[in-house]
Amino acid sequence: MSELPETLPYCHIDAFADRPFTGNQAAVMSLDTWLDDDVLQAIGEENNFAETAFIAASDSAEADYELRWFTPAVEIALCGHATLAAGHYVLENGFAGDRVRFATRKAGILVVSRDGDRLALSLPAYAPSPAPLPDWTAALGALPAEYHGYPGDYHVLLFDSADDVLALTPDMKALAALGDHQFICTAPGKHTDVVSRVFVPGAGVDEDSVTGSAHAVLTPFWAARLGRDSFTAFQASKRGGMLHCTLDADRAVLGGACVTVVTGTFRLR
Repeated sequence: MSELPETLPYCHIDAFADRPFTGNQAAVMSLDTWLDDDVLQAIGEENNFAETAFIAASDSAEADYELRWFTPAVEIALCGHATLAAGHYVLENGFAGDRVRFATRKAGILVVSRDGDRLALSLPAYAPSPAPLPDWTAALGALPAEYHGYPGDYHVLLFDSADDVLALTPDMKALAALGDHQFICTAPGKHTDVVSRVFVPGAGVDEDSVTGSAHAVLTPFWAARLGRDSFTAFQASKRGGMLHCTLDADRAVLGGACVTVVTGTFRLR
């Protein structure tokens, strides 16, 4: 086990939020060198946010930082809101430039750029395919009009109306038993083009506040249905969050603001 530093810098950021107490919370922690995985996981559990983003300077010509994400229970392959938060952290703390590149282990190079008074996050666009309704859809509390599955852990469930999505009362225990899967429930919006709710109980997050990775799936899904490359989206969690979604070739570009809520010191020993 590598020697633990006594402290680490700690930052709590609300992502996809234009004011505190909205959007999705993420901890961002900057490391001089990578700590052991069990330590990173323990920190993620201690922070108890949907995700803690860990960054460390990269020596690659392709990236400025390396980036990993931990929920309270597991390390995950992709997290959009914590990447936006990490970009906000870097760009607000003396970084030279308006564009920061993150090297990730399973999602390639992710880029966060300044975009006027917002940030723009570029993610790989994932295109799900229609499939028969699985048996487990009953666990959502209502049957969707359509099911679209993506190999691995993404499931898009299309409902007829925003009211249908807002009324969902999933059986979290039943969904968690399926494993680390993301259940993306969506419909045409009332005040935005699209509305969604996202449940990830198998990763320790019953309902996520605002999910960037889900919109990497929803961006090509709704761009095709709406017949245009850009649209507005609202994730209707308790905290709620607004996103501006654009399909750019094989990338989903998500626009949103971030607010730093807390800065401080995390003690390890």
